[in-house]
Amino acid sequence: MTTSSLPTTDQAAQAPERAVTGGALRGSLGVASIVFIVVAAASPLGVIGGPVPLGIAFGNGAAFPSTYVVATAVLLFFAVGFTAATPFVRSAGAFYAYVDLGLGRAAGLGTAFTALLSYLTLEAGVFGLLGPGANALLQSWGVPDVPWWVYALVGFAAVSLLGYFNIELSGRVLAVMLVAEVLIVLALDAAIVFAGGGPEGYSTALADPKTLVSGAPGFAILFAILSFIGFEATAVFRDEARDPDRTIPRATYIALIAIGVFYTVSSWALVSGNGQTGIADKAGRNAGTILATTAGRYLGTVGEHLIQVLFVTSLFACILSFHNIATRYFFSLARKGVIHSGLGIAHPRWASPARSSLLTSGIVLALLALAVGLRLDPIAQFYTWLGGISSVGVVLLLALTSAAVLAIFRRDRRGVSTWRAVVAPVIGLVGLVAFLVVILLNLPTLVGEKSYGPLSIGVLVLLAAAFVLGPVVARVRKGAEVD
Repeated sequence: MTTSSLPTTDQAAQAPERAVTGGALRGSLGVASIVFIVVAAASPLGVIGGPVPLGIAFGNGAAFPSTYVVATAVLLFFAVGFTAATPFVRSAGAFYAYVDLGLGRAAGLGTAFTALLSYLTLEAGVFGLLGPGANALLQSWGVPDVPWWVYALVGFAAVSLLGYFNIELSGRVLAVMLVAEVLIVLALDAAIVFAGGGPEGYSTALADPKTLVSGAPGFAILFAILSFIGFEATAVFRDEARDPDRTIPRATYIALIAIGVFYTVSSWALVSGNGQTGIADKAGRNAGTILATTAGRYLGTVGEHLIQVLFVTSLFACILSFHNIATRYFFSLARKGVIHSGLGIAHPRWASPARSSLLTSGIVLALLALAVGLRLDPIAQFYTWLGGISSVGVVLLLALTSAAVLAIFRRDRRGVSTWRAVVAPVIGLVGLVAFLVVILLNLPTLVGEKSYGPLSIGVLVLLAAAFVLGPVVARVRKGAEVD
């Protein structure tokens, strides 16, 4: 549904960011390009090799694939309201633009700073996986062992360079990497299916509703939601999209459904390939290697090596995607006068948010330097702690956006059906609040604590501080706009 069919006073009053002086972003991203970017942020291969084994081991075992069905359903309800409101939110600020329009400027800015904290910490944290992953891969080829941060800095330099140029370059790079990682996982899925499954045949846990709540379903939900982070960022690329009122909704649905189906089928295949009896114990003992060893069994040595290589490139693609997302948050805030206006000037040649990209790189580099200086374990501490911030932050943002959509349509239905304006957003909001409660209950375990302690409390304090910064900035910079 386009804006031309639903003219409103609010819509007419909103000025697109393209009209702001100082140079705007330029691009002609279609549905496919945006889908590549946001699906790459979800890191499909990284998820099958990371959160999936952990969800199986510490969640609901062989039933973990069914958790993806539940998570996809809730997020689809969220997407119904999110996409219905997209034609009326003219800013490329994604979450915060929706919250500003629905819940007010202070809440909108609070959402913006919370989103920035969530995406920046996740971008930096994934370097804690990339460095050790690249080191282990190259060691298997005879390259001497080096500190993890050496490869992290190499990846950082490549991400910073690509982020500086036009988004279409990043889109092409991500497309190649995404296709490669998806194809290798689909090849493994097919090999398991054509082999008739593993030692016990095909897993039946996916079709048994009772198994969904077995084990620790709350922890399973936590890892399932972590797997989806990034899909919601389609609206961030509004200024660089072709026909954004059509492109953004389509890209959102396609990305979400593609991710949900891929995770469900591939996690089921991993369970089937190893046998559902005892899979939880096996995944717990070999969480970091179970995907590669399964590939070796069904695809041979070549397949095992390809999985290892593409796992590293998948992490790189994930980092690049989150870099692009965080950069566009900075750019959009600068264009509205919330932060320094110089960050909202596009590069005269590349029409990219080059200055905002450099700021994003600077913050991530500082976090990497802090991790190295404090001698943090790259995975158990650096990635896990920052992952805790982003997991809580993104689910909170999704819930706030759902509430904002309901508020937008409560004031003016704008010709949108009751299903899209009320029913679906309410169902999505209830599901997201339930997910948020589950994640908060399991947050100490996620950051390595037995109960709420300094780390888990620190995560909540940081997120609260980021959100409170919104009302403070709204009061100090009264002339700034959000949407």
